[in-house]
Amino acid sequence: MEEFQRIILVHYHEIGLKGRNRGVFEKRLQKNLEALLGAYPVVTIHRISGRLLVFLREGTTLEVANQCTDAILGVPGVARASCGFKCDLDIKVMGRAACIALAEAEPFSTFKVSARRNHTVFPIDSMQMNRDIGEVLCERFPEKRVQMKGQDVTVGVEAVEGTAYVYARSVRGIGGLPVGSSGKVVCLLSSGIDSPVATWRMARRGAVPIGVHFSGRPQTSDASEYLVDDIAHVLERTGCIGRVYVVPFGDYQREISLSCPPSLRVILYRRLMFCVAEELARREGAGALVTGESLGQVASQTLDNIRATNDAVELPVLRPLIGSDKLEIIEAAQELGTFEISSMDAPDCCTLFMPRNPETHAKLEAVREAEVAFPVEEWVTALADAAEPHDYACPAYKPPSKSRR
Repeated sequence: MEEFQRIILVHYHEIGLKGRNRGVFEKRLQKNLEALLGAYPVVTIHRISGRLLVFLREGTTLEVANQCTDAILGVPGVARASCGFKCDLDIKVMGRAACIALAEAEPFSTFKVSARRNHTVFPIDSMQMNRDIGEVLCERFPEKRVQMKGQDVTVGVEAVEGTAYVYARSVRGIGGLPVGSSGKVVCLLSSGIDSPVATWRMARRGAVPIGVHFSGRPQTSDASEYLVDDIAHVLERTGCIGRVYVVPFGDYQREISLSCPPSLRVILYRRLMFCVAEELARREGAGALVTGESLGQVASQTLDNIRATNDAVELPVLRPLIGSDKLEIIEAAQELGTFEISSMDAPDCCTLFMPRNPETHAKLEAVREAEVAFPVEEWVTALADAAEPHDYACPAYKPPSKSRR
């Protein structure tokens, strides 16, 4: 059988709408892919005519090529990935490559050809390419049927800069923007279901997430820290987290619980968490805080309580799950691959010193008055200094310089 070099065409949508800044986004996605595909036989990645083109080493098997394609699909910024072949810009050669590509797309019943010519140097226009290659495929697959709408497989043929690229297996990616194209954000990351999904959604919008996990240690075990590490490794696969700070928070919660009105404990815990996260954001050069809150889901997530916690910080607080219900969030966590980890029991700061009847409609004046009893600024500095950084493989992440501290 004729040998063609395997390639993967990486398509993007939203990046293509960026006008004069488009090249910056393309380069960021290219760098992310180059770093994240190190385990696969990638020779090089080029930008061509509104696509990124991944060249695989000669002799790469279909199985490995499909595995590489699947890895690409989860990378933010990728709208679609198409696994196929590079061949000469000759209609007969393109027809042979199309036959191999379509055979590898089994099982299917219907197909169509979608050709495009990016340069008029090639004398055969797109319509004629469709007819010529379609005729070859009909002869090779007489039991299959051409169908122009709702087909099982589309055979793509692209004539670009003196070369042809032919593919049949084309799978939709997660879209969005490349991680690193929208700055840094600091995400309050627990071992629960919601915050990993919120973190991933911010990465899909091009942000570089920096996690902050508030551990109940030393008042509880460090079990939640291991779960957060497992969650971070899931996010790391597609470059969606750069670092996680673990903050031993238990003793400070205990101090608050001993002296403040019981109903306001949760609000004061969260205000202190927000302040520490903001200080770490300052040191990291991040532009916003992120939480996994969903409106009305628990007592701390009513509008009054959200207002009371927002009041503690100056940075904007982003809540990508604010309008989602629990079933939607669970489904997203399952797709992301963090749900099973988050379903494991582990004591953490969220359940430590919880009042029997937490306030659901906190009055801002009462919260501020209760907080005056504590040396918040001193605590924030001490907690930020005690934060333990754990780094993960994120091509777009750069650790802060010491001068930011």
